[in-house]
Amino acid sequence: MRFERVSKRFGSHDAVRAIDLDIADGECVVLLGPSGCGKTTLLRLLAGLESADAGDVWIGDRRVNDVAPSDRDVAMVFQNYALYPHFSVFDNIAFPLRSRRVGGGEIDRRVRDAAGRVGLTEQLARRPAQLSGGQQQRVALARAIVRQPTVYLMDEPLSNLDAQLRLRTRGELKRLHQQLGTTMVYVTHDQAEAMTLGSRIAVMRDGAIVQVGAPMDLYRRPINTFVATFLGSPPMNLINGDVTIGIRPEDVDVSTSPAAGGDEVMPTLIEQLGNESLITFDYRGQPLVARVAADRSIEPNRPAWIRFPPDRVLTFDASSGERVNA
Repeated sequence: MRFERVSKRFGSHDAVRAIDLDIADGECVVLLGPSGCGKTTLLRLLAGLESADAGDVWIGDRRVNDVAPSDRDVAMVFQNYALYPHFSVFDNIAFPLRSRRVGGGEIDRRVRDAAGRVGLTEQLARRPAQLSGGQQQRVALARAIVRQPTVYLMDEPLSNLDAQLRLRTRGELKRLHQQLGTTMVYVTHDQAEAMTLGSRIAVMRDGAIVQVGAPMDLYRRPINTFVATFLGSPPMNLINGDVTIGIRPEDVDVSTSPAAGGDEVMPTLIEQLGNESLITFDYRGQPLVARVAADRSIEPNRPAWIRFPPDRVLTFDASSGERVNA
């Protein structure tokens, strides 16, 4: 599956600009970026819900620019789930099969298999209003699974869930992709979802792809300061000067002894996060965050000393933001 120089405009706005992207069979590629960057438009172009103004969209060896959405062999899970409220869970999951006139016995087998994969076997007789938000999201997933498509398209499917349920469902999605082995394109603005789910991540900005790569490659070797600060929580520290120095919070070497050497700094904020702490220092007039083990004896209003391991430091051009060291 691939995009070849694909562009899409809405009025005077370039939603997607000359996108090139190859997606291998069985891969999960995450389209990551802020709101309005074009990631959902790119997904809708793949689904056939929007038409490209330029370029070609391929699924397998078939150019699908002029192929109807129903004939593209894709299944899409939307942010709002799009369930039929008057249908039972069984009938919601079965709907795409009945639309294709699949036989009753085959429908029953495939619906129960899909429901079992997402833990809905006991809820098949219920209606959506009788389900929790997480269960409704699973119905939408099962309805996609039951079609057995070539490609699954996920448009921020977890965004309506609370934090704990979102974390658990994220793991279920990861497991499902591993079980099914089907190509998945997943849209999110949440970098934790992207890092967890993606075989590769395509970071988007202003309708263009900024960088594509494996999650840890992008995390450790971001191509510019935008990617550096979009991936990671808290984001990479950027220290401005003639050039911009970047270092991840966990890579800052912190000591409470001057014998360790380095620069003397003063903590301005200490945030306890269970087994670790985030310490914000005033470093040459700029805030710098370090992630340290919670048992470290760093206290407010007492100096500490920090060093930056050379192999963990990135250098960016101060004007363009592009990385300049290898």
